[in-house]
Amino acid sequence: MSPAGTGRPRTLPAMVAGMVAGIALTAGAAWWTADLVRGDAPTEPLGPPAYRLVTAEAGVDHTYDGEFEFFVGGGVAIFDCDGDFLPDMYLAGGENPARLYRNTSGRGISFEAVDAPELEVTGVAGAYPLDVDSDGIVDLAVLRVGENLMMRGIGDCRFEPANDLWGIDGGDGWTVSFSATWEPGETWPTMVFADYIDLATVDGDRTCGGHVLYRPEGDGYGDPIPLEPGYCALSALFSDWDRSGRRDLRLTNDRHYYRDGSEQLWRIEPGAEPRLYTEADGWRSLQIWGMGIASQDLDDDGKPEVYLTSQGDNKLQTLAEGAVGPTYEDIALHRGANAHRPFVGDITRPSTAWHAEFDDVNNDGFVDLFVTKGNVEAMPEFASQDPNNLLLGRPDGTFVEAADAAGLVDMDRSRGGALADLDLDGDLDVVVVERRVPAKIWEQTGEVGNWLGVSLTQEGPNRHAIGAWIELRIGRHRIEREVVVGGGHAGGQLGPTHFGLGSAGRAEVRVHWPDGTVGDWESFDAGQYVTISR
Repeated sequence: MSPAGTGRPRTLPAMVAGMVAGIALTAGAAWWTADLVRGDAPTEPLGPPAYRLVTAEAGVDHTYDGEFEFFVGGGVAIFDCDGDFLPDMYLAGGENPARLYRNTSGRGISFEAVDAPELEVTGVAGAYPLDVDSDGIVDLAVLRVGENLMMRGIGDCRFEPANDLWGIDGGDGWTVSFSATWEPGETWPTMVFADYIDLATVDGDRTCGGHVLYRPEGDGYGDPIPLEPGYCALSALFSDWDRSGRRDLRLTNDRHYYRDGSEQLWRIEPGAEPRLYTEADGWRSLQIWGMGIASQDLDDDGKPEVYLTSQGDNKLQTLAEGAVGPTYEDIALHRGANAHRPFVGDITRPSTAWHAEFDDVNNDGFVDLFVTKGNVEAMPEFASQDPNNLLLGRPDGTFVEAADAAGLVDMDRSRGGALADLDLDGDLDVVVVERRVPAKIWEQTGEVGNWLGVSLTQEGPNRHAIGAWIELRIGRHRIEREVVVGGGHAGGQLGPTHFGLGSAGRAEVRVHWPDGTVGDWESFDAGQYVTISR
């Protein structure tokens, strides 16, 4: 192994050299067998990272706009569309055409707009990347007010429509939510499209749209399976919430349009019809203005906590002690993560939260939480100046607000967002889609802790090992992250999983593959991207 070195690489070529060295490693190729030095384990949190707004110099000029049907949505998809390992991005436009940007970063973040007329459609609320046909080229699920589009990647940031090819009926609804997983033995992913309000009722007594589940049938898909009742979903996530190996479907729903609904968890059993978990299973009814979902194991018990954004109090749910079913209790207030009012700005009124994402922005080994905020349009009972949150994780499991100190205060109406290493220097930059004003990019600057980026690959179906868990340890300190497609608000990422390492110069990693097979521990130097191949 030829390590890229620890700390911040000086140039992109040095980073790519480290990346190539990492890709050469496969399961069983590690040459360290000794335990890591216990003192390397993170014990002290680092302070806020430093961010600088670079949108204009990065070459990005794109606005998500529109009337009532685009009050929600506004997502961003982050993925590599041309095979150069740099993360490209597709931005929803609402009434404006959506736009694909190719990443050209070198010494600093830069993008160029791609001439991709097949993707520059109007009505786009969001998009999620995944390799549907497992050909090694990333595809896109494009969510719209109108017909949803499955776009097949054909290389070099080019795409072709694939609805008819794959047997997907894009419908004509108002779709903001999507998630996908691979069920055991299947060549194609199981996918869900979850709608918001029924467009036929927008001018009357507004009711919720329906949701459909697509399961593979031959070389594509059969008739969609309706998920009823549907309660105005704004985010969806397949996740192995109980580490059973089964990936169930969580939907977060907008309370404003409820008649008798609540949050939902669907049991997705291979070969069986989907069914809702009920009180008999231990499920507790919860009604919020559900906007987004983020999932991360925060207490090292192997099972993920779930963050649900809303208006006012946000929820951080953990499985109740001794629970044998999906019995969750809320710990947001105790952990300092409810973020119910702005920390600056209009501090007397409740916040409106949208996208949520767990990651380690200061690379100290403790997972942080980024939440986008912004008034729906002009709701007087909610804050109008409502900045995004950057909640830094601490060793005791609590969070502390750091957006102001990090230089991330933004009073525009944010929607979708992403934490991503746009220039491959090992720290996480920030992308936020705004309503009615151009999207923003913040570049992280200054010094943070060491890091490691881990990609997974396997032959055959599910090339990116969606549903796997990546386990990392530094001495006694352990972090587990699930590889998913879904969650957030109207957009997500397909790329390396990021880990902060604090001061540690190396870490051990093993993979719990989607079929339950557990790989060997492998040791890697900090400061590089590595790919673990099945």
